Amino acid sequence: MKTTLDLPDDLLIEAKTLAARRRTTLRALVESALRRELRPAAAMDNPDPEKFEVGPLGLLVLKRRPDEKPMTLDDIRQLERDADEEDFQRAMRIAGR
Repeated sequence: MKTTLDLPDDLLIEAKTLAARRRTTLRALVESALRRELRPAAAMDNPDPEKFEVGPLGLLVLKRRPDEKPMTLDDIRQLERDADEEDFQRAMRIAGR
């Protein structure tokens, strides 16, 4: 069935670019997006329902345990510092070999 869509120019350009990058057609890209959007959230494949849930946008998100407090920006920054320190120590061990 044919239909006409009125899309903003920037969105159409972005969609055509993505379709070209994926070596597919704009039609196939739009069809895939519509099917994904229209699929009921419950039908989404959830690899681990204990850890994940389907969020409001239909994407999988990590479940937060009831006893777990939300992460703060300071918590995230500390995790970044710890990861940077681990990377630095690993690089120093490799350089010292």
